[in-house]
Amino acid sequence: MKPPSTSSARALLACALTLALAPAWAQDHSHHQMPPPEPATTTHDHAATHDTSQPPPVDHAAMGHGMPAPAQNAEPREAIPPITDADRAAAFPELGHGMQHAPERNSFVMFDRLEAVDLDHGRGEAWEAQAWFGSDLNRLWLRSEGERERGRTEAADLEVLYGRSVTPWWDLVTGLKHDFKPGDSRDWAAIGVQGLAPYKFEVSATAYVGGSGATAATVEAEYEVLLTNRLILQPRVEIEAFGKDDPARGLGSGLSTAEAGLRLRYEFTRRFAPYVGVAWERAYGGTADHRRGEGEAVEDTRLVAGLRLWF
Repeated sequence: MKPPSTSSARALLACALTLALAPAWAQDHSHHQMPPPEPATTTHDHAATHDTSQPPPVDHAAMGHGMPAPAQNAEPREAIPPITDADRAAAFPELGHGMQHAPERNSFVMFDRLEAVDLDHGRGEAWEAQAWFGSDLNRLWLRSEGERERGRTEAADLEVLYGRSVTPWWDLVTGLKHDFKPGDSRDWAAIGVQGLAPYKFEVSATAYVGGSGATAATVEAEYEVLLTNRLILQPRVEIEAFGKDDPARGLGSGLSTAEAGLRLRYEFTRRFAPYVGVAWERAYGGTADHRRGEGEAVEDTRLVAGLRLWF
């Protein structure tokens, strides 16, 4: 009998090893679902001989080595309980039963201008003040403005108004105004708006109706320029107009007066701030004619110094 060739012997040896190890391999890897190895061929065709040098491919997905897919709509293992009043009291003791709420009624008083004025002949004084009492929505407003020259009161008024907040930035006001000077005292019915316009302009516009068909309107606007945290420049403009002539008080119809001021204040605190500045005023129309007839100047520029206070 002719002995087998070397290649045939190798093939037979590989086949024998495969058959011997197949039961143990299949038992240990049965859960991998691997296909059984194909028996080696004994043909003398060397190209068709099974190549055992490369291990069979491994299906990792079938072996369960992949990441598990997240569960859909899975509840957390330990649900977070809702916060109770006891939890809040333990975390914030000062917010317990002793918690202080903002009072329903508040008050505010401010002297926006309390100043001395340098006049051509002597010295004068001027003031502008406002106060309110009430809640954030409903308030009682008091407003007053006046001037004194050479120890004599030239103009003074007092307004008592009910204010209702109509937006976060604007109040509607209505009430009464009483003029003490100039001339004889008189009363007006008042209605207007006041608040913070875009770009932080503080604006107040009020219309008045008096006896004998008299009407008037006043518009004020001011702005604060923060040069530093304490040094503040405040431009201010005020315009007055009347519906009819009033020779007894030296007032003409139409645009009556316009006043512009520029004040520089230093806030030692928000409640106390001295200032210096300049104020310019001019009369127009019939009011200017009345002043000329009385020998008074139509236009005037004055230096001012004063305090701005609130409490």
